[in-house]
Amino acid sequence: MDAQSRGRAENIDPADQWVLNPNTGEYELRLGSSAPHSPVPAPRTSRRGRPADPEAERGGGAALRGAPERGAEVPQPRRRRGAEPEPPPGRRNRRPVKKKSKAKKIVAWTGGGMALVLVAVGSAGYLYLKHLEGNVSATDVGSAAKQGFSKDDAFNILIIGTDRRTGKGNEGYGDKNSVGHADTNILLHVAKDRTNATALSIPRDLVVDVPDCETNQSDGSKKVVPGSSQVRFNESLGQEGRDAGCTMRTVKAVTGITPDHFMMVDFNAVKTLTSAVGGVKVCLKHAVKDKDSHLDLPAGESDVEGEQALAFVRTRHAWGNAGDLDRIKVQQQFMGSLMRDMSSGDTLTNPAKLLALAEAATKALTVDQGIKSVGTLKDIALELKKVPPKNITFMTVPVKDNPADGVVHKTVIVDQGLAPAIFDAINGDVSFTDVKKREKAAKDAQAARLKGSRSTPSEVRVRVMNGGAVAGSAQETLNWMQTEKGILKSENAGNAPAEVSRTVLEYAPDQAPQARELAALMGLSGAALKPGRSVDNAQGLPAMSLTLGKDFKGAGISLTAPAKAPEVTGKSTADKVECAS
Repeated sequence: MDAQSRGRAENIDPADQWVLNPNTGEYELRLGSSAPHSPVPAPRTSRRGRPADPEAERGGGAALRGAPERGAEVPQPRRRRGAEPEPPPGRRNRRPVKKKSKAKKIVAWTGGGMALVLVAVGSAGYLYLKHLEGNVSATDVGSAAKQGFSKDDAFNILIIGTDRRTGKGNEGYGDKNSVGHADTNILLHVAKDRTNATALSIPRDLVVDVPDCETNQSDGSKKVVPGSSQVRFNESLGQEGRDAGCTMRTVKAVTGITPDHFMMVDFNAVKTLTSAVGGVKVCLKHAVKDKDSHLDLPAGESDVEGEQALAFVRTRHAWGNAGDLDRIKVQQQFMGSLMRDMSSGDTLTNPAKLLALAEAATKALTVDQGIKSVGTLKDIALELKKVPPKNITFMTVPVKDNPADGVVHKTVIVDQGLAPAIFDAINGDVSFTDVKKREKAAKDAQAARLKGSRSTPSEVRVRVMNGGAVAGSAQETLNWMQTEKGILKSENAGNAPAEVSRTVLEYAPDQAPQARELAALMGLSGAALKPGRSVDNAQGLPAMSLTLGKDFKGAGISLTAPAKAPEVTGKSTADKVECAS
């Protein structure tokens, strides 16, 4: 019997079964005994009003995984009117119990109607976790998503908010005939060392090329949806039957960043989640009364939930230039405020609120098969929780007006002068906040890898192969080496036996000085250097092997991750309070 069923059977409010264990600092679910009930005697007190026996203050229910340690003062659950209290446990049979492990916390970041939500719930037992797992919907997107989640690596989660009109009261929102387009899109990157995270918003009106996409049909068959050229990003989902895997592939095509997983919600999520936490505090520089979204708020701070919260994140005409880019900024402010509210003591120490939040969050989510279990969502949650709010950066893909629109600008295109540096920084796991210790460690590690004597360019012998780069890259690189860098002992060896994801330079031990010189000239990281064996070149002399991988960006373009991220206009962090204008 789960916690809620047990509570109903014994006339106990489920929320009242959660009590604080002072030994662990965690709330614990306490289930009452099914034995006959009898009144609990009041604890004896000393002359100073303190309990004479600390055990007299303990509640009668046994903990889900054992009673608290001796001396812990744990308040009894409140009972509904008319219910009998439970008898105190016998002292003679009490057994010492090991200190409880940290309570399980489920934290899900969701984006719905433009929201990123941190959700936490205390330990609720196996059955309750399975109940929550039943709330989560999953979509099989095939190879677009990873099969599992690693707590030891950096990870990227694509958060999608759709404009689909599901849920009660949402008939008037969005496109009446929408099949559920990618209305709001946030690529969340969490650093490997958990010192920082980046939430990159991708405008729905960004013009992109959507690649071919294999989808899994309800009857078990597979269908390849043909790609589309120069269409809005939001058409990567829903249009022509595209699923979230198509959106993930489009993100990779546009940014070069590979999403590991996705989380998707609709309009209803913002309403249910904000109501579950009791509202989210927002700030406005001026009063807003928007006839389109029905947002009606005064200047200054307000608490919004339900319909007003959804109206806040959907409002467009009240901000800035009344466009989608200004709405994205307001949505990012909303996310930061929500994250601050969710990490506050009022939420994390309120078991009733946590239970309601867990129910709302899991019912709102659609995820890929790799993270559909509540246990995996819990793991993701705990990893996210390690990142300090001051090091969580919100930003938007740099864009500029689409010249193809003519006079009236309706869409945008990627700003190729600014965006690539941001994409490279995220791909290189580089923080956009000031994590000086991390930057110094990265520089020191890079210097250590390339430390040692180096040859001159004229002494470098290397064979260049194409292992997944754009066609013609090997010859382009050869020309660059010989004409611009003086590496005359180089040759084009054609295609590699197999494709590789990352560029690699293999060399024999006695060729280490040559390898360091070529790595410095090409901007190869230490990780790209692979000690191994040499190969004979056309003259029968030992040479190194350079295989250009899928990460190759062109001759002369460095492949070393930047030690510091570029400056980004308009970025913000989760710890800052900002007012919408």
